[in-house]
Amino acid sequence: MEKRIIELETRVAFQEQTITALNEALIGQQRQLDRLQGALDVALRQMGAPPDPGRESA
Repeated sequence: MEKRIIELETRVAFQEQTITALNEALIGQQRQLDRLQGALDVALRQMGAPPDPGRESA
């Protein structure tokens, strides 16, 4: 029984590490997406393109 508990605790710890790593990756990707969207907005304004009404402004 104790071996089973240790195995489950190990799995939970691994899952927590995985969730943390995935969350950090997602945060990084969202930041990159925000920067890219900002750069696109600037480029579109410089070209005189009308804003996209279906997207919220940053």
